[in-house]
Amino acid sequence: MNTFTVSQDNYISHTLVPNRFIDEYLAEANDAQIKIYLYLLRMMSAHKATGISDIADVFNYTEQDVKRALRYWEKKRLISLRYDENKNICGIRIEHLFETPDNSGQTSGAEIIAIHKNTMPEKAEETPSFEKPVYSLDRLSAFQKREETKQLMFAIQTYIGRPLSQSNIATILFLSDTLHFSNDLIDYLIQYCVERDKKDFRYIERVGITWAENRITSPKEAARYCARYDRTVYGIMRALGKTGAPTDREVSYIRKWTKDYAFSLDIITEACDRTVLATDKHRFEYADGILSSWRKQNVQSKADISALDQSHRSSSTAAPGSSPSRSVGGPNHFNQFRQNTYDYDELEKEIVSN
Repeated sequence: MNTFTVSQDNYISHTLVPNRFIDEYLAEANDAQIKIYLYLLRMMSAHKATGISDIADVFNYTEQDVKRALRYWEKKRLISLRYDENKNICGIRIEHLFETPDNSGQTSGAEIIAIHKNTMPEKAEETPSFEKPVYSLDRLSAFQKREETKQLMFAIQTYIGRPLSQSNIATILFLSDTLHFSNDLIDYLIQYCVERDKKDFRYIERVGITWAENRITSPKEAARYCARYDRTVYGIMRALGKTGAPTDREVSYIRKWTKDYAFSLDIITEACDRTVLATDKHRFEYADGILSSWRKQNVQSKADISALDQSHRSSSTAAPGSSPSRSVGGPNHFNQFRQNTYDYDELEKEIVSN
């Protein structure tokens, strides 16, 4: 888990927002950027731990949304991001938090120190940055007067079941003007989200950005992408004994395993099978522990997993006076793997404490 502790020299019971932030940066920043910057200040003032996935959960954003906001503030030089050797975010410094110089004559700042390094490496190629502009009323009015826009908005209102607000119309303009979606693709996007009982335009906007990042330009491409996405996500959900729609946090785990770790579905399913044999709670966290361990051990196939199991069996046989570990429903391959890598009780305690 990518978790950070936001700290400063003196604890305070309230959150300080620099006047410079309000005067110079507030008007230009979008909703997500403002929320995330203020949330970092809040965590700092409370001396509480937070992280990319935690922030995403708080605001119902994707982790990519959070990273985009952090990069935005880095470009504005209000924060500095630190990375480890694997290009994972391992620290954040809030610059110019207070406008009084410290003893060294430099403007004070606050450090956000990583206590658990981010396990999700940054992509080698920077994805395009899609930031929603602030549209003027004249711009929105001109957009609404287009004949094709009127037809599109009528269809969307039918799907949503209510009139569109100015903010909703701004999102549609963003999809058209910035993401360069055709009206057919916008129509398909709205239907896709509504069918999943997601009518929040912030959610629709984030899905649209994900599609743009994956260079989707037509409903046909979107359908193929969504079918592949749904098969993978719901297949993993079933393997972990989960029913119903996945939460954002569960989707973030699945994205990590499939995209960042680049594990094939059979390896992920094997980890899920072992998880189900071991526990009936915190299954995503437990499976993540297994897959993270396999990644560190450079597992690339099920044959590599079998080799790890065999290595453990050999070391267990050779070790004199070793005490048997706790079994879960009798002998199985999961027990062999877990003995080599995990103390189940300790892992469960760690999950519950987080």
